[in-house]
Amino acid sequence: MTRDDRKVLAGTLAGTTIEWYDFFIYAQAAGLVFGPLFLAPVNEQAPGLATLISLATIGISFLFRPLGAIVAGRYGDRLGRKRMLVLTLLLMGAATMLIGLLPTYDTIGVAAPIALILLRILQGFSAGGEWGGAALLSVEHAPRERRGWWGSFPQIGVPIGLILATGVLWIMSTVTTPEQFQAWGWRVPFLLSLALIVIGYLVRQAVEESPVFKELQQRAKTSSAPLRDLFRHNSKNVILTALIFVANNAAGYLLIAYFISYGTTTLGLPRPSVLLATVAGSVGWLVFTLYGGVLSDRIGRVRTFQIGYALIFVWMIPLFLLMETRSIWLFTVAIIVLTIGLGLSYGPMSAMYAEMFPGSVRYSGVAIGYALGAILGGAFAPTIAQALVQSTGSAFSVGAYIMVLCVISLAAVTAVKEPKGVDLGLTQQTIA
Repeated sequence: MTRDDRKVLAGTLAGTTIEWYDFFIYAQAAGLVFGPLFLAPVNEQAPGLATLISLATIGISFLFRPLGAIVAGRYGDRLGRKRMLVLTLLLMGAATMLIGLLPTYDTIGVAAPIALILLRILQGFSAGGEWGGAALLSVEHAPRERRGWWGSFPQIGVPIGLILATGVLWIMSTVTTPEQFQAWGWRVPFLLSLALIVIGYLVRQAVEESPVFKELQQRAKTSSAPLRDLFRHNSKNVILTALIFVANNAAGYLLIAYFISYGTTTLGLPRPSVLLATVAGSVGWLVFTLYGGVLSDRIGRVRTFQIGYALIFVWMIPLFLLMETRSIWLFTVAIIVLTIGLGLSYGPMSAMYAEMFPGSVRYSGVAIGYALGAILGGAFAPTIAQALVQSTGSAFSVGAYIMVLCVISLAAVTAVKEPKGVDLGLTQQTIA
């Protein structure tokens, strides 16, 4: 691997890690403190409802991810992958810092939750354009036989971002009292984003533009309307990429946001212990995501996805059986085993999605499909999980919900003709 190769992988990994750190500290704070701080009147009357509304604000941002994907995809296919990645990084960082400075309901009243939602929407817009660009920058630089491995680097930005977000929250939960954490401790992880954004900006500026995009520029054949061309010729693959992502994203957001709230509030486990269990799960997710990328280079993208979704489906009921024991050790084991299926159904995603679209509309296709899948999958997964438990009185209803999504995603990925190894240049044919 050359020095330039390492720059590419470092740039995609650093940027996605920071973006998802920003995204996840919001998701976790929503389950821990946003209800009483920004929805004080509701929290006084019905704390459970305040938590439900707070978790729903996570999903609101997902509704704007397709808009971010459309804008970043259009200009990423016209102006380059690198420029869009720098812009999305700066947008996410600005929104995150402002959340850390935002006054609460007790200070500015109803303006507080409104401002919080607007900043969350900006985070969603940024995230909608981030993943597609990072995925393509890594995969389009990769050797043909190692695309799964290279493509897993932006993927592991998700668990690393989750480790950082959860780790910082754990530190603040440990060094502060519950009163101090609610008063000011929760703000520290949001404000730390400034230092991370500076690092990510410098790393990404050092990365060369994608060679496939350079080829498009040299031949002067970049489409003037990539979005129209995308849906005219590749609408089936946009739908398939969205459906393939649904189950992974929903199960992932249980780990990212719901299990922390469920473990501390419903099961009564200590918050620092639950946060450490989430960190352990994130490490497992990282390892199995990398392995998923490598495995897809050996046995194919489709087969790796199928194994991953089969594992998630089978594990759903045992997962909640272990959690219901209220043992923090079994709670941790349940999460770590879940990450095996999560990693195998996430590691190959960058490579497979890139291989499913021609170069001139690739950024748009990958970003929009990913964003739509996130709306259908993870956007409201924590809220749906909370509502299911409240209405049925059983966490097993959440397991059944994820199992249904696994069937949908498994059917979608099975409908894809194996794309491993296709030409990513201008001669590529659409995979259907």
